[in-house]
Amino acid sequence: MKNVDWLQVAAIPKLLEAQEELEVLVITPQKGKGMLFPKGGWELDKSKKEAALRETIKEAGVRGTIGGKLDKWSFKSKTHDTFYEGYMFPLLVQEQLELWPEQNILLNEVAPDICQIISGTSMACPHASAAAVYV
Repeated sequence: MKNVDWLQVAAIPKLLEAQEELEVLVITPQKGKGMLFPKGGWELDKSKKEAALRETIKEAGVRGTIGGKLDKWSFKSKTHDTFYEGYMFPLLVQEQLELWPEQNILLNEVAPDICQIISGTSMACPHASAAAVYV
């Protein structure tokens, strides 16, 4: 069993307008490739759910209701000798903000087909089981 150096939380923001398809909001780094779910570090002064909501507001510019844990994942950093453990939560989007802290760094966009996320990005692969449960 490896030691965990850093804990992360993430959310899959589901849009309310989606009727027949599952529409989720993803973020795209301006200098990077692919689509990611909003994620970030978990500080012990907040619950995991509160931290996931904070990261979703900060990175994707949406607020909503966080549901129960969908999945847990572990991975090693590609650039540091660090192990991460993360927790994924669903988020039902209730408000899209006009301004948010990281809007100049991360772009948000709707991914109407969850398969785009699962098959097309490096970050999404560890979350395939969580996304499948969410569908």
